[in-house]
Amino acid sequence: SERETTLESNLTREDYERAVRRILDYIAAGDVYQVNFSQRFRVQTTAEPELLYHALRTANPAPFAAYLDCGAGQILSSSPERFLQIRGRHIQTRPIKGTRPRTGNEQADQKAGRELMMSAKDQAELLMITDLERNDLGRVCEFGSVHVPELVTLESYATVLHLVSTVEGRLADEVMAVDAIRACFPGGSITGAPKIRAMEIIDELEPSARGVYTGAIGYLGFNGVADFNIAIRTMVHENGVVHFHAGGGIVADSEPAMEYEETLHKARGMVQALARAEAMAVESGHKSAASRRQQG
Repeated sequence: SERETTLESNLTREDYERAVRRILDYIAAGDVYQVNFSQRFRVQTTAEPELLYHALRTANPAPFAAYLDCGAGQILSSSPERFLQIRGRHIQTRPIKGTRPRTGNEQADQKAGRELMMSAKDQAELLMITDLERNDLGRVCEFGSVHVPELVTLESYATVLHLVSTVEGRLADEVMAVDAIRACFPGGSITGAPKIRAMEIIDELEPSARGVYTGAIGYLGFNGVADFNIAIRTMVHENGVVHFHAGGGIVADSEPAMEYEETLHKARGMVQALARAEAMAVESGHKSAASRRQQG
């Protein structure tokens, strides 16, 4: 479509696949088990940020959405992923790994869901990160309290299917909510394992700083309650330009071409939102012009 042709990336397909092959070399050398690698898209838009957020929520409904007006720019997030929830001494994280596109055809989506649930590669990705999150929570929780009530479950969103695990624990008495956030940030699902080495490789290979992407947006209450998303499916709107990232976890049996395609599946909801917002802006412009003519 016309909208897609105006989309620019900071990596060509060739560059992306070359970077994935470099990550596979690091994995083969034993440096790292998994790295989350992303590309950054950029597009010009005439749509106002509030309208774009409405379109994003419509095209890509998600449980951890947020709109932040930062003055010089706006952050529009429709994230499906919880980074951390804290209620009293209870703490929970819900890492997401593994993606299949949804077509809207029920039979095709069910088939894709079964394939995802049976995919050894996608299960391995999620199990690695589930284990990493268990270790992260173990640093701030009472000994023996960290457990996994949900291991590799299927969740359906507007444009994609994902695999999700839930990891929970009880915070140690001396640990404050902010300590837990500091210990676990950034989330393992969007860095890799081991986390520090994965972040070093991301810093080496991604050409642009991530900004808010894969950070966390949420709230910290005086009553000890906190809830933060992982800022994926998140746009930044600045002076008529929107940019957003899409990425995926690279593991030993990843295929560079398939990994590139996965980023496009993840970007699809964002592209649909942009097209919808542009159409709504044009329509409202026509309506306001018509009302001005009537008043005249």
